[in-house]
Amino acid sequence: MVNDTTLLLGLDGLVAERVELDVTGVPVVNLSTGCEQARCCPQCGQRALKVKQWTTTRPRDLPVGGRMVQLRWRKRRWYCPTPACPRKSFTEQVAQVPARARLTSRLRQAAGAAVADAGRTIVQAARDHGVSWPVVAAAFTAHASAVLPAEPEPVAVLGIDEVRRGKPHWTWDEQAASWTVTADRWHVGFCDLSGGQGLLAQVEGRTTAAVTAWLTARSQAWREQVQAVAIDMCTVFKSAIRQVLPHAVLVVDHFHVVQVRREVLCFREGCKDPPPGCRSSSVKLAAA
Repeated sequence: MVNDTTLLLGLDGLVAERVELDVTGVPVVNLSTGCEQARCCPQCGQRALKVKQWTTTRPRDLPVGGRMVQLRWRKRRWYCPTPACPRKSFTEQVAQVPARARLTSRLRQAAGAAVADAGRTIVQAARDHGVSWPVVAAAFTAHASAVLPAEPEPVAVLGIDEVRRGKPHWTWDEQAASWTVTADRWHVGFCDLSGGQGLLAQVEGRTTAAVTAWLTARSQAWREQVQAVAIDMCTVFKSAIRQVLPHAVLVVDHFHVVQVRREVLCFREGCKDPPPGCRSSSVKLAAA
């Protein structure tokens, strides 16, 4: 039977039996299963008749009425009635609290929306919702995947640049008898510079193969729409563009052109006090 507390809590399929306070004054909501569909085996769909055991879970949820609450769900583990079903037994689950979930679905969705819509960082959203940052990162990915198109719209001016993310990870390859990279510290980002799509994709690795793989995954019609590609003075990007987008105009960011020109002048003039970021000292050392 649905009571006022159940309606206030708003977790479909769960019934609030009673609310009590723990020793610290935090409300503890005791829940039971109110959805008959939870008795159906998720593998074969048959309705279970025999209870195997009872179990209690404590999923974390959003604040209710501005106060943090604790959920205590006492639910049943059922025997599957189908002899041939490989599941054998299963625990009750509802949409807001899937099987083996430690968080309610709405808490995950709120954490992802805080990053996507409210402009918070992943770390800040994790602190605000009391979860770890990997949980928020996964929630943000799920939130973005639901609203972003499967394929980017055509782009007239494409921007390509790299970003450094952490440290590389290596593993020993027994067959090749050498170390191979399992996690590259460099990622390559693709941006729409002429439209409003912003960041189109980010792929791991700063290699010609990584760039060409993403570009060739787009349709031929999409690639033909690209009129110009803006890059820094990286031969990896230049090689990839010449292979996949030979018709596109290759544009180098003027910042890098000015930077290299400044370094050449410093080297030629024998600058004794190069400005910050100038690599003329390393150029002199290499020439020596």
